[in-house]
Amino acid sequence: MDCISKRACEITPFLVMDVLEAAQKMERDGRNIIHMEIGEPDFDTPECIKKACCEALERGETHYTHSLGIPELRQAISKYHKDRYDVDVDPDRVIVTQGTSPAMLLLFTFLLDQGDNVITSDPCYACYDNFIKFAGADLIKVPTSEDDGFQFRPEEIAKIINKKTKAILINSPSNPTGIVLSPKRMKQIADLGPWIVSDEIYHGLVYGEQEHSILEYTDHAFVLNGFSKLFAMTGWRLGYIISPEKYVRPLQKLCQNFFISANSMAQWAGVAALTEAWDDVNRIKNIYDERRKFMIKRLREIGFDIKVEPTGAFYILVNMKPFAEKFEGSSYKLAFDILEKAEIGVTPGIDFGEGAEGYIRFSYANSIENIAEGMNRLEKYVKEFK
Repeated sequence: MDCISKRACEITPFLVMDVLEAAQKMERDGRNIIHMEIGEPDFDTPECIKKACCEALERGETHYTHSLGIPELRQAISKYHKDRYDVDVDPDRVIVTQGTSPAMLLLFTFLLDQGDNVITSDPCYACYDNFIKFAGADLIKVPTSEDDGFQFRPEEIAKIINKKTKAILINSPSNPTGIVLSPKRMKQIADLGPWIVSDEIYHGLVYGEQEHSILEYTDHAFVLNGFSKLFAMTGWRLGYIISPEKYVRPLQKLCQNFFISANSMAQWAGVAALTEAWDDVNRIKNIYDERRKFMIKRLREIGFDIKVEPTGAFYILVNMKPFAEKFEGSSYKLAFDILEKAEIGVTPGIDFGEGAEGYIRFSYANSIENIAEGMNRLEKYVKEFK
């Protein structure tokens, strides 16, 4: 590929988008696709949030804001962490961003130097690799086991920490596995020494247990979070970093130069999300849980062994290695075969690391009716597979 910069050439594609874009082309050609590939809530943003945005627009909130975010939103984020986790977060430690992805870009640019490394689990969110490599560092992945529910093991992390390890990156609930780290393991990881970067974007979407913030166990940490998943606000592009106090100013300088400030109207919508939208959130969460249980039940009826039930986010990572064998073990080729023959969009496991090769991720961020149809199509695909 002819790129101007080596760094740009080395960016790998986000494979779920390859599947989505192929599925959308098939839809334009008149085919009916059941979407289980994309990690996006299918719900509309709650009305109280949209109303707050419109009111901000009418008030003339159309200008740059403080580079750290409007005080009202940072205060609401502080209160949320106190109410949910009983941790004290000074609003001045909150840096509001244009989504959690820009937050990662800012944080890893600030935190990492050439030759540093970050440790995370395998499998993990597909884009971590590119964010960290773009900052000049390396991502070291610790294999996890399906038998153990893909839990990130502190004792395995400890074996590979070295003098260049700048941070340990955790994501609970996890994309792609939907697994929630236990408090005991989080505490053990927090005690290992390096900085902890905790991606908490799926917090609130947990079923039958309680997720925990890394800030309950250590102050030697940075938290990444946002409004996309819990509040169905993917298109609003609103996220934040919680930083130790002494590092806020360096992060702020990056914000000022690279982004100036987050969208002003979206920030007022974020205030409404944290103060008015909880009835909507709880309703949506209950629907996700219903879908989760239904999909697990149907996958098991079809013959897939879900060893540990996922209890967070809206994903199930399914072992389909016997099917991938037809395609030289390639989950990418398998995903496109499922798309073509069963008309179901799914995400290939290789998008999330070598540890997920041969797996397929199913998202239940779709209606129960569409999930039922998708599972029927998958069952037919499995029966006819040759």
